[in-house]
Amino acid sequence: MLKRTTRLLVSFVMVMAGAVIGVGAASGTAQAASCYTWNRTLSQGSSGADVTQLQIRVAGWVTSGERLSYDGQYGARTAAAVKKFQAAYGLSADGVAGPKTFSKIYALQDADCTPIHFTYGELNRCNSTWSGGAVSAATAKANALKTMWKLEAMRHQLGDVPIQISSGFRSYACNKAVGGSATSRHLYGDAADLVGSPSFCRLAQQARTHGFSQILGPGYPDHSDHTHVAFSPSQLWSASRCGI
Repeated sequence: MLKRTTRLLVSFVMVMAGAVIGVGAASGTAQAASCYTWNRTLSQGSSGADVTQLQIRVAGWVTSGERLSYDGQYGARTAAAVKKFQAAYGLSADGVAGPKTFSKIYALQDADCTPIHFTYGELNRCNSTWSGGAVSAATAKANALKTMWKLEAMRHQLGDVPIQISSGFRSYACNKAVGGSATSRHLYGDAADLVGSPSFCRLAQQARTHGFSQILGPGYPDHSDHTHVAFSPSQLWSASRCGI
């Protein structure tokens, strides 16, 4: 709570400072967050690293079964995801990412680029270095960030109900210790096991529209006490007790 209150205070101060010296509020908030600043409006046809950064933050706003690519190309699917993001937060849903869209993103992220309701610590209870998994430490951490932004979208669609994570990235040693599958997506950093409220079935059902290609829940072996979501090359949804 203190972290969130401090962030809001800093953002307010920066916005007010921007108003005084003629700097846009969106730019001020981004710099205050020490994360990432967009310096141009993006729309269909745009390309570059700034498009990729946008895709990371809107990849959870897709249709059922869809997965948004992080390819730096602002195509129709990225525009559609931006529209859904804009509509969800009360913005004009035109599919063009401009100052108001970026301002909302800045308000939703912390200084390390994680969404305000999730942390790297929640996605990694194995080791602080993100090493020892199936990919490099940098890739595992980057994958976890993408997962957090999808969960942020999912959380908002559920009515801003807190989502609890019991397991995220695992090294091979950590995965073996908990009896995880040898091919577990936890080894790649893009998986999260969800517990608590809402129900496991509600979480599994909602996850279908937030870019997760792997959803395992009640009815799938060893998943009666959590819902597992991940981003894998091929789609696997299995939660028979939930109608999936």
